[in-house]
Amino acid sequence: MKVLVIWRLLTVGGVNAGWRNRAIYLKKYGINVEFLYCKDLGGMHIMKDIAPVYLTQDEQEIQQIITKNRYDAIIVVDTNKAYSWLAKVNYKGPILIEARTPELAKLKRNLEGHKQIQPQKFIVPSQHQKRVLSILVHEPIPIEVIYNGLDTTFFRPLKNEEIHVQKEPLAPADKKIVAYIGRLDIRKNWRLLLEIVELVKKERDDIEFWVIGGDKSVECQQFAEEWKNRQLTNVVKWFPVVPYQEMPHIYAKIKQSGGCTIATTRAESFGNTFIEAMACGVPVVAPRVSSIPEIVADGETGYLFREEHVRGAAERIYRIVDDQERYKKLSKLAQERVEQMFSISHCANRYIEILQEVTRKGKDDEA
Repeated sequence: MKVLVIWRLLTVGGVNAGWRNRAIYLKKYGINVEFLYCKDLGGMHIMKDIAPVYLTQDEQEIQQIITKNRYDAIIVVDTNKAYSWLAKVNYKGPILIEARTPELAKLKRNLEGHKQIQPQKFIVPSQHQKRVLSILVHEPIPIEVIYNGLDTTFFRPLKNEEIHVQKEPLAPADKKIVAYIGRLDIRKNWRLLLEIVELVKKERDDIEFWVIGGDKSVECQQFAEEWKNRQLTNVVKWFPVVPYQEMPHIYAKIKQSGGCTIATTRAESFGNTFIEAMACGVPVVAPRVSSIPEIVADGETGYLFREEHVRGAAERIYRIVDDQERYKKLSKLAQERVEQMFSISHCANRYIEILQEVTRKGKDDEA
């Protein structure tokens, strides 16, 4: 079976990380995945050795890719232009739509024109996202929830001798590391992060914050200015580019320090960094919004705080870094939760079933 995934943006975010894991797993079962992107935002390095990647905005070239490769199924991820591309080439195979955007207005825009291609199913990464999509979609098309899966042989607690201790970022000798991982934009809400940092800085001197990523984010310049203007460069270390393959080592350094990750996001349809951290035994602190309570079990694999609540976020960080026995329990339960709910075998097997189901139905309809 040959499948094409169409998405506008080749980023280092959760959608592509999830598809990277999925493509590797599906290939073992005879399903070859190819990717079509319109714009590279720094994610090529995580996909190029995994599967064929097409990068173009030329409509004629896109139509040729779709027609000449004779795909058994096509998956469209939050890309409304793809519906007209598929309609113009009269693509007859099964089409799945992945609805990933958690913001209602943007999701509505991403779905514009989807009726012209008659998708077999909608796929979403959480129960929360299913509820959001149900507000906009009223056709009798099934909405299937499939969590993002993780390769737990790659994301796992590393032994001390395995950790890349000499590679940047270098772990401080006497501080707990609290890491913000991801884009720097309005939805990810980095401004709240800096407020939390300012409070923690006033109260203690044994915590160092890391910001991992954000090199090509829309607000990276604004972040850089605020970071310097607020005189936080001594307590917040920023590493704009960290290769995906280095992330298990980042999580290992955080765990070794007795630290955690911190998210300040306003909305998530899933959140890959949560399961990555948990798989590596790193507790998570995050706001109690959208899909996050489905992923992070409050008090078991980390702690949730009230949205925009600076004091609440700081107190939950302290709760993790100040109690070693509690830390061990959180770390163990976090790993177990990922194995049980978010391992790639657990999540991708359902995707295989769906692809087999829709392609078989397509062949039956043709006959």
